[in-house]
Amino acid sequence: MNGFSKHELDEDAFGEKRNAEAGLKTFDAFPKTKPNYTTPSRRGGQWTVIIIAICTFLSIGELITWYRGTENQHFSVEKGVSRQLQMNIDMVVKMPCNDIRVNVQDASGDHIMAGMLLMKDSTNWEMWNEKLNQQSSGVTEYQTLNAEDTKRLLEQEEDMHAHHVLSHTRRNPRRKFPKTPRLSAKYPTDSCRIYGSLESNKVHGDFHITARGHGYNELGEHLDHKTFNFTHMITELSFGPHYPSLLNPLDKTVAYTEDHYYKFQYFLNVVPTIYAKGNNAVEKYTANPALAFKKSRNTIFTNQYSATSQSHALPENPYNTPGIFFKYNIEPILLFVSEERGSFLALLVRLVNVVSGVIVTGGWLYQLSGWAMEVLRRRRRGGYSQGVLNGRTHSAEDEE
Repeated sequence: MNGFSKHELDEDAFGEKRNAEAGLKTFDAFPKTKPNYTTPSRRGGQWTVIIIAICTFLSIGELITWYRGTENQHFSVEKGVSRQLQMNIDMVVKMPCNDIRVNVQDASGDHIMAGMLLMKDSTNWEMWNEKLNQQSSGVTEYQTLNAEDTKRLLEQEEDMHAHHVLSHTRRNPRRKFPKTPRLSAKYPTDSCRIYGSLESNKVHGDFHITARGHGYNELGEHLDHKTFNFTHMITELSFGPHYPSLLNPLDKTVAYTEDHYYKFQYFLNVVPTIYAKGNNAVEKYTANPALAFKKSRNTIFTNQYSATSQSHALPENPYNTPGIFFKYNIEPILLFVSEERGSFLALLVRLVNVVSGVIVTGGWLYQLSGWAMEVLRRRRRGGYSQGVLNGRTHSAEDEE
């Protein structure tokens, strides 16, 4: 019929079989070609390998993204009534400990004798500088250690992510300050290390370091101005629970001065921050704000802050007070940084979409590239060739 039998061709390959399954085949949206009439090619094998490689690469990327989770940041008004704020400080001032006065004064009018609550150790500036901060001497201007160094900036950026913060806080559960290096004959005492944690009211305040007899009335305690030297080195300054592994904006900051009557000012804006890991962490905190202060491996409560500085020499008169002043402002907002992981079902849906999309796109590209190659091949031959069927040219016999 239609000349197919004369050339020993199977008519079933060009039409539907009349059997019981013929009705079901009308619902098949993906008609298949019989394997007898498909020919594997080298080009098709290469495309298959490329598509498999792309599917594998994208699937691994989806698995890694799902395993790491996604980070979300939410701002809200801090719930509850907070009364206390812990301040952690570790710094060195280039003056003897007996000549330094440390105090805190907040907006409520309370005065805290921080010098009695914090630890003071006599030390040497050069030794502390070399061993702990690895800073060379000879610098005479205000600077931040490695401020232009890309590595330090990247470390500070990492300390704003929940996964990094949670992993760092677990490495130092005791959260102690390092010991002061021992002095030797090579390094005489010329500085004072001030370190420790203290509790203050959670309101605007001023933490300041002044000289003996200046800033507060002390009978017989007036210190000669020529002995003033407020050159200082901040190893750590943070608010909230003490996590020494986290890098804050003023950590490893050094300020130098050659003037005796000099004033350093730092203006800080403190933002309460919660780092959490797990799904629906924000909803859980909203339902129970006490969750932020609960000891958990997956929830960390701390504070971030931004800092600006100003420093200048002062006229030597009783109305001016030289020293180091940290003016901090507590923001009424709460930053919630949560790391969440999607469901496994959502992962499967994404994997199916990725694989199917690559296969469909690859199939279309394969057909389009084959069509383009065929067109170029025909143009090179100077025209279209006659069709050939089963090794024989089309003739009048085929039309019978």
